[in-house]
Amino acid sequence: MIDYHVHLWPHEEKADEGDLAVGRVADYTAAAASQGVREIALTEHLFRFVQGRAIVDRWWETVTGPSARHLDASVEAYFDHHATADLDRYVETALAAKKAGLPVKIGLEVDYYPGRMDAVARLLAGYPFDVLLGSVHWLGNWMFDDLADGAQMAEWDRRPVADSWRAYAEALEELAGTGACDVLAHPDLIKVTGRVPDAGVVEECEERIAEAAASSGLAAEISSAGLVKPCREDYPSPSLLRRFAARDVPVTFASDTHGTGRVGDRNDELVAAAAAAGYRSVRSFEARVGTDAPLGAPGTPPTP
Repeated sequence: MIDYHVHLWPHEEKADEGDLAVGRVADYTAAAASQGVREIALTEHLFRFVQGRAIVDRWWETVTGPSARHLDASVEAYFDHHATADLDRYVETALAAKKAGLPVKIGLEVDYYPGRMDAVARLLAGYPFDVLLGSVHWLGNWMFDDLADGAQMAEWDRRPVADSWRAYAEALEELAGTGACDVLAHPDLIKVTGRVPDAGVVEECEERIAEAAASSGLAAEISSAGLVKPCREDYPSPSLLRRFAARDVPVTFASDTHGTGRVGDRNDELVAAAAAAGYRSVRSFEARVGTDAPLGAPGTPPTP
């Protein structure tokens, strides 16, 4: 199988340029192979790179009202901590790993930046990416999934949960419509803290997310990352996964690991979840072109 959501650096650590080496990538592919995973995609966050920050910096000031200005310093500090790596060197390392025969795809996780996605697309068009994940981590300047930031987490008590879910669905719809990505990452991330509105709102938001993926021709990932978060559930939920299947939205598999520790985590279970929802194939990417292969049984590679 595949793990198409792999990060080189833990969130809490600054990017270490020493990790941009073929030997470090080999550590990941070896960890993947031990879990029965035949191919990984390196998908570091765009905001980790100075080239990305140059384009998206301070986007939040144009989309957030005065009532949330108290969060600006938190977001700026987050970027100061994270946006230190060089995108050119990252891509060069991934290309060298591929040339060395390692089963690696070159990718990024591209967060949604309202009003900046055209500029993001122009930047990314200059690189030989295989797959681009699209994700929503911010609603304005609210980093709703930054569990370690007290100010950001306090916002959950200031905002109605239903409104937050609907704002997330709207942002994901807008992201899907930009054409800047190939796969929706952790597509119901808004549930990360375990706060869930009533069933009607969940159904509404899941319908919107599934339709956004289908109408934009995107795949969606099935990720084991949610199980280690307060929501204690994979992304997407079983009901959202069924909605994707009903609309023929292709799927990839993901651990969202930050470091080698969770590469290929519970991949067999993700395969089984896909099969239970009605999937018979998994999508891989090369040069941003998707190819489907038979899903196969958990623990076995798909047929080429």
